[in-house]
Amino acid sequence: MDTDMAGAPPDAAQPDADERPAESPVSSDPNRQWYVIHTYSGYENKVKTNIEKRVTSMSMEDKIFGIMVPEEEQTELTKDGKRKTVKHKIFPGYVLVEMNLDDDSWYVVRNTPGVTGFVSSGNRPTPLRPEEVQGILDQVGLGQEKPRPKLDVEVGQNIRVRSGAFDGFIGVIDEIDEARGKLRVLVSMFGRETPLELDLNQVEKL
Repeated sequence: MDTDMAGAPPDAAQPDADERPAESPVSSDPNRQWYVIHTYSGYENKVKTNIEKRVTSMSMEDKIFGIMVPEEEQTELTKDGKRKTVKHKIFPGYVLVEMNLDDDSWYVVRNTPGVTGFVSSGNRPTPLRPEEVQGILDQVGLGQEKPRPKLDVEVGQNIRVRSGAFDGFIGVIDEIDEARGKLRVLVSMFGRETPLELDLNQVEKL
């Protein structure tokens, strides 16, 4: 897909009815779909704020419904060996907008400061497919709750890794993150304890 730099005529931007998904995971209205816009790198949150202000000032709440800068949390180790949680943008340089695309809504979004264009096919902004939207929502933690594996474990307990690169290793549970369904497990490698982050379904109790 391309990014329209000059901007497509609003009439040409309207997708044909037979090209629209029948139903979006976030709305049953076939005209209400998610589109991707390109922004200057590092200005994603500013663009989100700018669009929200324009939606309010131009009374476009009935055509532009949501603006999202997808982010996910990642755990990183600092130089002193401590763990910290930081947020990273999943799609740097892009912002997602849920909207009913017509002349007016196209104009409001396309002419927002910091927006360089819609992600498009030719000169037509291309809506995300329902499965793409659902995948993004799941990735940022806004999708439907999925059943989490349950394992009656506690810190200090011995476990065996039963899948992945460390299959068969014996370790000790050092930390339990119930919200994410993750365990921090210490295993002995090369004569020293090494921390691993594992899913609950990757381990079994001894």
